[in-house]
Amino acid sequence: MSAADYDLSEDERQALELIRESGGIYQSDFWKELDISSRKGSRIAESLAEQELIQREEAVYNGHNTYLLKPRTRDLDFSLLMAGDMLTPFIGEEEVDAQSDAFSQWLMNLAYEEY
Repeated sequence: MSAADYDLSEDERQALELIRESGGIYQSDFWKELDISSRKGSRIAESLAEQELIQREEAVYNGHNTYLLKPRTRDLDFSLLMAGDMLTPFIGEEEVDAQSDAFSQWLMNLAYEEY
């Protein structure tokens, strides 16, 4: 889901995007990057954590207690990309060739699964 799928304020959307892009950021740097007060940064981080959009873990950074804010990982379901034990050949391809043997084999495995 994208940030637009949630009822977030503009500040929360920017904060979530920063956390996702960084892969994880200390809260002491977080509010500085967003150019907001530490108090507002704390409220935003708490709100995103309560909505289970991020993970907020206690940490020590530069000798100070803070929180590490990380994107929340969700259980991903790749079953729609699978046909039997074959992953769709379109993953990672820049140009897709619907006439390729790999795609034909994947489709045949997909059709076989339905019976």
